[in-house]
Amino acid sequence: MTEHLVVQISFALYALLIVGGGLWAVLDKSLVRALVGLILTLFGVAGMYLLMAAPLIALMQLLIYVGAVVVLIFFAIMLTRAPAGGEECEKPGTGRLVLALLGGLAPAAVLGFAIHKYAQAAKDVAVEIAPAVLGKVFLEPYVLAFELISVVLFVAMAGAVLLGFERRRAK
Repeated sequence: MTEHLVVQISFALYALLIVGGGLWAVLDKSLVRALVGLILTLFGVAGMYLLMAAPLIALMQLLIYVGAVVVLIFFAIMLTRAPAGGEECEKPGTGRLVLALLGGLAPAAVLGFAIHKYAQAAKDVAVEIAPAVLGKVFLEPYVLAFELISVVLFVAMAGAVLLGFERRRAK
């Protein structure tokens, strides 16, 4: 019974970390502090993977997203600094906040309905898959997806560098 309680408390803490970090990322005016909120959210997701008995996926979450993608986003923020007093500094109107809230709640409502209507019984313990099998599955049928993701990340970084150089030339 105590193990079940520890799992429930861990789930609640990770869920709180995900939601709190997500809200911080969305609501903070500073892009760098918003990035810290994103990092907290990604750490919470890695914790959820640990609860699902998927330590390899949790480690990959930390290495790829926290270690690489967040650094890429940080460089993009630093290279493409918006001018002070731009439109992103203005306070959003009440209508925009309501629309943002509805936009966030709509997917949650759809997912909640789908889970409630089509939920399957949960198993006690998730089946652990060997990393070698998991790597083989990812790299054989999904190798094109991995390559396309790397191209997208490269193009985003190259675009951030080019925008940074153009702004420096304009000054």
